Amino acid sequence: MTVARGLYIRFRQIIHEFAKFGIIGVIGLAITNIGYVLMHSHGVGPVTSTTIASIIATIVAYIGNRYWSFRHRERTSVPREGTIFFVLNGIGLLIQDAVVAFNSYALHKEHDKVAEFLALNAGIALATVFRFWSYRRFVWAAPAGAGTGAGVQLDAEHLGQAVSGVPLVNESENGHAVNQSGNGQAPDGRGAHKDSFSRS
Repeated sequence: MTVARGLYIRFRQIIHEFAKFGIIGVIGLAITNIGYVLMHSHGVGPVTSTTIASIIATIVAYIGNRYWSFRHRERTSVPREGTIFFVLNGIGLLIQDAVVAFNSYALHKEHDKVAEFLALNAGIALATVFRFWSYRRFVWAAPAGAGTGAGVQLDAEHLGQAVSGVPLVNESENGHAVNQSGNGQAPDGRGAHKDSFSRS
């Protein structure tokens, strides 16, 4: 097993979650940018435009993340999840709006299309990092037992095997050593455990 494979095994859950989260994020990004351009080009202010567009994108993101990105995680009620989700998105939106407002009012680049585009997407990037962390931490918790106990130990052993090349050895329920292929052999290849005492 290569080091890369060991790292993938160790972090595969977060990799898969982030990939799905990223796809939903791209959809949300398109909604935010298109909505921003449409509203701002029709006389709506920059902060109002990004706020409204982001609210629409947030609704789409909640549906996509709940039923796809984090569907394997612990569920509670929709009202509870929705409330926390939208509060956290409100914080993310404040981060995003702060970048847009800084560009428009502090740097006075409200009519600079390139600067506006960069500010909007820089704000989205910062807010996205916060959202991914907070969703996993507060909205959809890890399944019971996931990431703790035996799961973490097994992942650590996989990673150690990838680095050292030593065959992975676990214990079966009756305490016998088994190798990764599950053939019941001890690490020294002597075969399955035999009783230490003969029957009388």
